Amino acid sequence: MTQSRFQIVGSLLRPASLLTYKDQIEHRDDIQYPFYADFDGYQAEETRAIQQVVAEEKAHGLDVITDGEYSKSMWHLDFLWGFGGIKRTIADHGYRFEDHDGGDFETRKDIGIEITAHLSGKNHHFIDIFKQLKVQAGDTKVKTTVWGAAHAYTELSFFDHLYGDGQVYPTAEALKAGLIQAYKEFLDDYKAAGGEIVQFDDCLWELFADDNDSSFFANGNDGIEALADEFVAINNAVCDYGHELGLKVWTHNCRGNYASRHAAGGSYAAIATKFLGDQHYDRFFLEWDDERAGDLAALSALKARPEVEVVLGLLSSKTAELDDEDRALRLLNQAAEILPKDHLYLSHQCGFASCDGGNELSAAQQWAKIDQGRALAEKFWN
Repeated sequence: MTQSRFQIVGSLLRPASLLTYKDQIEHRDDIQYPFYADFDGYQAEETRAIQQVVAEEKAHGLDVITDGEYSKSMWHLDFLWGFGGIKRTIADHGYRFEDHDGGDFETRKDIGIEITAHLSGKNHHFIDIFKQLKVQAGDTKVKTTVWGAAHAYTELSFFDHLYGDGQVYPTAEALKAGLIQAYKEFLDDYKAAGGEIVQFDDCLWELFADDNDSSFFANGNDGIEALADEFVAINNAVCDYGHELGLKVWTHNCRGNYASRHAAGGSYAAIATKFLGDQHYDRFFLEWDDERAGDLAALSALKARPEVEVVLGLLSSKTAELDDEDRALRLLNQAAEILPKDHLYLSHQCGFASCDGGNELSAAQQWAKIDQGRALAEKFWN
């Protein structure tokens, strides 16, 4: 297969047969990840559904595929649920997203995390899923998507405050070191299983954008520069280790994607130097499906890094309609004036189902949008 310049971020709409199990998981905290022992038929249905979606990805010409993230309930927390030392709980509230009318929209509530022992990334369930996926993919490349380390640290330390007296990790530094080590252990097993590409998904960086009303700036935090440097260092520690193992290490940046809603605004302008220039990833999946991200000038931060590739999320996974092709081609041409054309790819801004409920479109509409993306990429690059 010739290389396609169209890529998917990772997640795809789940079939109703799989959602029957996922919907039950959401409301129970008396069950243990990956939940197979708690629901008769769940593992067999997940395996069957992944086999089907892999066949569909290949049929639609995708040359880097995932399991559709069918093995996950949520894009990020399933990765932590698979760590040793983690307990999943039901919280009092979900995450806040912006509804279509500008009001508040609340996500599912099984987002609580407790640390019960020192974290371990060994023997993670994702490795079993990857091994099956690799067999099903055959000669097609496979990537595994996991939660970015700095974003995970932010949630555990800043938002949940899972360190201190009487807790497993007495200090934030100890928690940080333990989390990074667990990520490294996971990457060891992933490489040993034949992994080649790992993608770290990340909604963190808009918290540093001064034009985001929900940012650290808006909340009056001091030392914002040092905090950004700390988060860059966390991601680079994991990224550099992946490179030592011989992995391709990618990242996806998003402003939130839940039931076709978003969580944050903020352009790339204020964060490009650190987010793009200082992080050591090989490929950045970025989000430009609407005006919240600002213009493409932020790509200039990568001019000094000719080894880096950029996937431009110019299309929307949140809408049922096909995307504006003239807009996409216009922005692709603008991007090619900043970075070499052969360093660029095209995608939707995010997956179609970052959490298992998925965005507000049908599977047929999803595949039509994927086919449109492939056709646009062929038109632009060929």
